[in-house]
Amino acid sequence: MKLEQAIQSNKFKNEMHKASLNILYTAWWLKTQMSKVLKEFGLTHEQYNVMRILKGKYPEQMCVKDISCRMIEKSSNVPRIIDRLVLKKLVKRADSPTDKRETVITLTQAGIAVLAASTESVNQLMEQMVQIETQEAQELNRLLERMRGTEV
Repeated sequence: MKLEQAIQSNKFKNEMHKASLNILYTAWWLKTQMSKVLKEFGLTHEQYNVMRILKGKYPEQMCVKDISCRMIEKSSNVPRIIDRLVLKKLVKRADSPTDKRETVITLTQAGIAVLAASTESVNQLMEQMVQIETQEAQELNRLLERMRGTEV
């Protein structure tokens, strides 16, 4: 769907303004579709992101601060997200063996299973939704990274 149809407007300051809105709208669209899939597994985006981060270090444990640094949405309340995952028995919390003031988190076997199943569904969804060739995806990645070149 064209952006003009989606937001019911064709008034843009310039093409860069339109591109920025297009990125925002597309990010919202992808997140909304992913939310529907993740809801089937009882997960939010943020919970899924935390679990993927933990899986990247598994079987090692990670401290909350390190998880926070790797989050896609930096404003996420990671301790609260972890609390919910602990209640669902998808992650476990322990005191750090090296620093008693620090809490470390690791995936449980149930968490690994839920993450594997949800990732399979998310991957299928992305294949259906993102209809671009590999070379186009590489160019899009290059342009987006260039756009964030001023990121601090």
